[in-house]
Amino acid sequence: MSPSVDTHFPRAVLLGATALIAVSMLLALGTRQSGIGVTRLANAAVVANRALRFEDRADGAVVVWDAQRGAVIEVLPPGTNGFVRGVMRGLARDRKLLGVGHDEPFALVRWADGRMSLEDPTTGRTIALEPFGADNSKVFARFLSASTDGTPTNALVATATH
Repeated sequence: MSPSVDTHFPRAVLLGATALIAVSMLLALGTRQSGIGVTRLANAAVVANRALRFEDRADGAVVVWDAQRGAVIEVLPPGTNGFVRGVMRGLARDRKLLGVGHDEPFALVRWADGRMSLEDPTTGRTIALEPFGADNSKVFARFLSASTDGTPTNALVATATH
């Protein structure tokens, strides 16, 4: 006869782990709903803005459009510009969850204090671009300053405030 081995996991440990997971989920949900940890953009004058649309092509490229002129700003080759793709996937997911179509343009804004943000007027979501680093911000700055014929321009300066 072999000796009996107790293979039961201690009930107190299971209850403690369950409680820890439940509290973590409640805290995460609570902070998301309350806005804790969300970056609020201070009111500053808009010095430049551009309405942009992003279109996925079958070959994996992303086409960046000037939504007002209906002209291509840039084509991002497949496998490049991971930051742009990640930001746009997140914004597209928000639109999908709200049942909003993808035809409405996004607003890329440069503020008087030097910050830049990407705004989705259909969901109300605003993404401050500086926290992601200078190199990532420069990619979006390129969309703001590029002309539709591929040459940089400063003709996109707006005088409105946001």
